Amino acid sequence: MANSIFRNAFQRLVAARELQASRYVNGALMSLDDETLKSMGTSREELRRKGARATAF
Repeated sequence: MANSIFRNAFQRLVAARELQASRYVNGALMSLDDETLKSMGTSREELRRKGARATAF
């Protein structure tokens, strides 16, 4: 049982850090111009929906 508690805590920690990283990257992508975002297959509105944060971890 103790093993599953630690595994669950670790998985939650990893998920939280992935979310932080995703928001940070989206914030960095928001600084690009619309043409570059379009060539990457995304849009400014899509990045806003996913969430964006310009601060570091």
